[in-house]
Amino acid sequence: MTQHTAEEMDAAREAAQKAVETATSWDYSAGETKVADKLREGLDAAGVTVDEDEFERLVTEIDSLTAGEIGGPPTVRNATPR
Repeated sequence: MTQHTAEEMDAAREAAQKAVETATSWDYSAGETKVADKLREGLDAAGVTVDEDEFERLVTEIDSLTAGEIGGPPTVRNATPR
């Protein structure tokens, strides 16, 4: 397993958070599948990954926002550089 510095991990979380923000603002009528696709695309472009549980949580929370619930984009708890 590759060890990453605290700075690399922070940068990965920041990059993942930007992908979440993009997926959140992309299209409020997109639905969970499109949100998941857009989030995965953003994470890939940023060169970061989140584990499957984190990914599913983010997609669910983003989809909740698109359904009209009040709040901002979900916060990425953990991400790693690729």
